[in-house]
Amino acid sequence: MADFTFLDRDVLRLTGEDRTAFLQGLVSNDMRKVAADRAVFAAFLTPQGKYLHDFHVVALGDAWLIDCEAGRGADLFRRLRMYKLRSKVELADVTADWAVAAIPGVSLDLPNEPGAARPLADGVIHVDARTAALGARALLPKAAAGATLAGLGLTETGPEAWDRLRLTLGVPDGTRDLVPEKTVLLEANYDALNAIAWDKGCYMGQELTARTRYRGLLKKRLAPVLLDGPAPEPGTLILREGREAGEMRSSRDGIGLALLRLEALEGDAGPLLAGETPVRPAGSTGKAA
Repeated sequence: MADFTFLDRDVLRLTGEDRTAFLQGLVSNDMRKVAADRAVFAAFLTPQGKYLHDFHVVALGDAWLIDCEAGRGADLFRRLRMYKLRSKVELADVTADWAVAAIPGVSLDLPNEPGAARPLADGVIHVDARTAALGARALLPKAAAGATLAGLGLTETGPEAWDRLRLTLGVPDGTRDLVPEKTVLLEANYDALNAIAWDKGCYMGQELTARTRYRGLLKKRLAPVLLDGPAPEPGTLILREGREAGEMRSSRDGIGLALLRLEALEGDAGPLLAGETPVRPAGSTGKAA
């Protein structure tokens, strides 16, 4: 029997005939791809190209649901509303009405493609739009979500296994791993996590994102690491021979994410320490098979 985990998330609803054009000029991915059978993962950046928010967008009837980080939906709502101007869109916070569940490793009659979606009860289920290796996500009316998923033969568990999975795959979890107004998308592997449409044209922050890619300006990457000791606090500096080589982010059960200088990811880079804990790069990051 497979498991599912309810995730602590905020949910916004976007309606109106201009919703595609409205988001298209603001976020990193191509909103023209959002459809009943396709969810999209995207990021909202500062005008200078630094991370502010990321979220999944799914279509449900004539509305889009924006699945975003818990506790930060109000900030995303405020920022999006600033750009509404004369666009024919309406934005609402519907967090109280919707539940978001992660279902690792289960196809549930979905193609094994990031973002592949289908209706489920009165909601939507889709393959995680970042990487299919994370499994599926379901957005369901909160009152019936548990019963709907149990009806599929799924059992509710805590978040520990899902958290270990996304750490192993090198997938960041919002502000647990990224710093608003500081992180650059390519540092966080968002190019490998299907968050950037390189051919969509202009959007807010697009210039820095493109320049980082085409001019080879990247100096650090978020990477999974193995911890040979107590988990360091997020923000702990990682040193190599007394020199700064990176910084810890979130971790669990001996595996974590760290923002590391590219040279520190090389096999012969030498030992790394976060406080008193030895740290070892765990392998490649980004899209997993």
